[in-house]
Amino acid sequence: MSLLFTHAYYLSDDVKEQKIMKPYPPLGLLYVSAYLKSKNIDNDVFDTTFSSQQKQLNFILEKQPKVICIYTNLMTKIEVVKLIKILKTEKYNYPKIILGGPDVTYNVENYLKAGADFLVIGEGEETTFELYQTIQNNGNFHKVNGIAFLENNKVIQTQARVKFKELDELPLPNREAINMQRYLDTWKNNHGKSSMTISTQRGCPYTCKWCSTAVYGQSYRRRPANLVAAEMKMIKENYNPEALWFVDDVFTVSHKWLLAFREEVLKQDAIIPFECITRAERLNDEILALLKEIGCFRIWIGAESGSQKIIALMDRRVDVNVVKEMIQKTNAIGIETGTFIMLGYPEETIEDINETIHYLKKAKPTHYTITVAYPIKGTSLYYEVESKISNQLNWETSTDREIEFKRTYSKKFYKYAVSKVVNEVEYSRNKGFNSIKYKIKAIIINGLMKINLLFHKVTN
Repeated sequence: MSLLFTHAYYLSDDVKEQKIMKPYPPLGLLYVSAYLKSKNIDNDVFDTTFSSQQKQLNFILEKQPKVICIYTNLMTKIEVVKLIKILKTEKYNYPKIILGGPDVTYNVENYLKAGADFLVIGEGEETTFELYQTIQNNGNFHKVNGIAFLENNKVIQTQARVKFKELDELPLPNREAINMQRYLDTWKNNHGKSSMTISTQRGCPYTCKWCSTAVYGQSYRRRPANLVAAEMKMIKENYNPEALWFVDDVFTVSHKWLLAFREEVLKQDAIIPFECITRAERLNDEILALLKEIGCFRIWIGAESGSQKIIALMDRRVDVNVVKEMIQKTNAIGIETGTFIMLGYPEETIEDINETIHYLKKAKPTHYTITVAYPIKGTSLYYEVESKISNQLNWETSTDREIEFKRTYSKKFYKYAVSKVVNEVEYSRNKGFNSIKYKIKAIIINGLMKINLLFHKVTN
């Protein structure tokens, strides 16, 4: 029986990403592929990032896999559903379709009724291995923990699988299965340096209401520092990237682990310049010096808002002043900084938005990103606003990003608000003509926001 791993992200269809051009390989799929190989189960991986659906389908026709495992998330769900419907036809011999990824946990019935045969809920390695064996042997699927399937048109969800406790049991992701050079070249050509991803931990111990923990749960499990350093050494020797991106939610959560990591990276000559994400309260002068010593060139320090009121509503459990000061300290020692901003969170007011602008001006992060809050199914935020959702979406052709709920202001207002934040902050960061340009834009946008508020008040 043949097995194929694939996904449904096509860079050629993503207009926004074509402007950014920072694609990364499907690391989760490569972990599961490697685990099955370690169990002597051969498998293919078709990476769609630089390909197309037609080439993907041609590959599937050529290989004729009996089982196809597809990774799905909020961003790729629509294309995944389309792919399932094509594959579940006579032309492709009706392969068994297994879906995994963060989007399946809280959309079990939807995915099964869209044509998936099985869903892997949670971590994929052990579950996919056992499920594949059960399919091969025509066994009892009720005995496979961590899956969902339809039986007599009824959803069956088996007992949850116990998560990996020791991550040293995991083989390294099967990077050899895909064309890593395409990713390296894309980064090099568009940003001047090649970059790769690496993972050191699973789960997050924090409770931010807007964040999904659908796959790894609210936990903290970490790979041994010596094994991470060894993986970096292998990456350095085999691929020689100019940068690494640690995909962990909170890279500096354990200072004890970081001390061991520094020792191993230096001992194994495994230093590669890297960037990471963390929380302000998990940084201090000693940790910043350690990170710089082992190659850290950029730290993303989350705040999400400059308003302490909104941070509390998010259950972020951090002081915005601590975030600001840590960004300033990180800048001061020569490490670039980044921060994330979320507008449109429930109960946010103009005053809160102005506090966010003030925070960004004072903190002076090197980079910042802004999104308008949206509720991902399964998160605390989703359940808080569920009764306020104002649009009815077709599940198969929409994503959670399109969910609208009753907020303080209108949808158009938040579009203006994002522009206001950017122009006000850039005005404070630039000099000369550019500074004037941003200020004029900010004044115009401020006027549009006031008009929008007046219109919204009249119509309501």
